[in-house]
Amino acid sequence: MKPFLLSFISAAAAVAILNSCTDHGLPNETYPDKAEAQNPAVVTQVGNVKVYNGGFGSAVVQDPNDHMVFYLLTDRGSNIDGTVTDSKVFADPGFAPQIGKFRLIGGQLVLEKTIELKNESGAKLNGLPNPPGFGYTGELALDVNNNTLPNSADGLDSEGLALAKDGTFWVSDEYGPHIVHFDANGKTIERINPFGNGMGGRKIPLVFAKRRPNRGMEGLTITPDGKTLVGIMQFPLYNPSASDVSGSLVTRILSFDITTGVSKEYVYLIDRANLQANSEIVAIDNTTFLVLERDGEYATNANRATVIKKVYKIDLGNATDISDPANSVNGKLYGGLTVEQLKTAANLSANGIKPVTKTLVADLMTDIPTLYPHDKAEGIAIINSTTIAISNDDDFGVVGVGGAYAQKILPATGAVDRNTIYFVKLKQPLW
Repeated sequence: MKPFLLSFISAAAAVAILNSCTDHGLPNETYPDKAEAQNPAVVTQVGNVKVYNGGFGSAVVQDPNDHMVFYLLTDRGSNIDGTVTDSKVFADPGFAPQIGKFRLIGGQLVLEKTIELKNESGAKLNGLPNPPGFGYTGELALDVNNNTLPNSADGLDSEGLALAKDGTFWVSDEYGPHIVHFDANGKTIERINPFGNGMGGRKIPLVFAKRRPNRGMEGLTITPDGKTLVGIMQFPLYNPSASDVSGSLVTRILSFDITTGVSKEYVYLIDRANLQANSEIVAIDNTTFLVLERDGEYATNANRATVIKKVYKIDLGNATDISDPANSVNGKLYGGLTVEQLKTAANLSANGIKPVTKTLVADLMTDIPTLYPHDKAEGIAIINSTTIAISNDDDFGVVGVGGAYAQKILPATGAVDRNTIYFVKLKQPLW
């Protein structure tokens, strides 16, 4: 990959924190209000449509030892919806999900290093759907010539990123879902999933395998004490089926003790049924977090009042642990129903379940000086008590139209989407 620059547009006091670090920024460090990728290289073309060296922004964290270094995560690579249900068309099937190491130099963020993610043998991972027994839920991968691509146990649709204090990375994905521990060079140390067939053999609860296709564990963070991974599912599980959970607001948060492997589960209620829903989670302390919740709409001046791109502060402290000691495929049942089938706060309450509390702390439609034009606000980092940073997934500058590749143009600006970081000033401090 060729280096490219993120050119910064204006200046304000800010610093993005690492989501496993208790240092919330230094007063003598200044960062921009907004950063946008400039002129990334073209890595391939589908007809006349350019696929760019972008894709970073599914998650963002900062190096705790060098605050000028930021790590940004890609997902599984450039892909669009095919014409067949649950199919994806991949422009570059050999793409390895990766972490970009960016350095801020004189007002620019330079791609200093690309860390391609690898399996335990050191072979590159890919973005292809997993086979049966490893996270397969019927997703079909195709190339641009409509040829079927093979499923892969090395497939990872990376979405959540956490950087541990020892310099290793934890990544969650939308397939298994898998939680994968990588060394600093991107080689797999451990892969944890509901099936116990990843490197190391450890498991998360089997119910998480009921994830909706392309709506897996979208966010991941580490608590500041370094002991617990906390992940959030993007959408209600298809538990027991898609039709059974129609209209449900119930999504799950998983906490996983890194040392013991003991896990707990909590309910997070999304604002509205059928949202794209939860994009990221980041730790404030060991029990409180920020969650980024969104729809899939592009904002314009005409529709910004109805677009959802919101950040909530949540607290696990008084929430009910809904984990199932029997580790059954549908999780713990309440009156014969899954928690997803309970659907609403009233039904949860009637069954003695307290979801996590949530308090709005930022709305991107009202709390930034300019219009937020992107559809996919996906990464979040805490700057300090009054500032947060939001990154977007630019989809490598492409979208699908009727199963065909097209350029991803932002309606509000007429420009091709680019990875952008917004620094949002909060009306009320986080602590």
